[in-house]
Amino acid sequence: SASFSYSQVLSPRLQIMFLADLVGQNGYLGLPFHRVYFNTAKDTIEKLPSNRYKLPLGFRANYFLGDNIILRAYYRYYMDTWGIKSNTAGLEIPVKISPFFSISPFYRYYDQTAAKYFAPYQAHSPSDQFYTSNYEYSKFRADFYGVGFRIAPPKGVFGWQNFHDLEIRYGHYAQTTDLVSDVVSINIGFK
Repeated sequence: SASFSYSQVLSPRLQIMFLADLVGQNGYLGLPFHRVYFNTAKDTIEKLPSNRYKLPLGFRANYFLGDNIILRAYYRYYMDTWGIKSNTAGLEIPVKISPFFSISPFYRYYDQTAAKYFAPYQAHSPSDQFYTSNYEYSKFRADFYGVGFRIAPPKGVFGWQNFHDLEIRYGHYAQTTDLVSDVVSINIGFK
């Protein structure tokens, strides 16, 4: 794999970055616990090509809307040799309530096309060269939204000087494949 990035400060308030990755995979790329049921009612494990190349291209922009608000925007286009193409767009708006406390609402949109080797339950033919029914490779759309709370007091969190900052984030994730989850994460910063 190789990663490339180019960042530029366009003004005191606007920073941008372009990102590109080149990824090559070779070897056993299927998962032996994913079952595929053919249209003949027989089943087997998924079979996928032994190589895959990926090309994600991204763009980030941070705009400082004043002393208390930042707009963080992100877009990524992805394509691979298995036929998947996807778009990811995200926006996060950290708002500084005080010098030591901020709230960050966020939203991320994602959509992808299906891999050329994907078919749902009992849709593959035994004569197919490659096959998977793993919905990770299906066509779907997803939304992820939530909010983060960050504190970074000058004397440390809970008065512990080395405990620099604490962030708690909650997000709700939903896919058009009926996958739904709620995510809580805690980020801790130490000096």
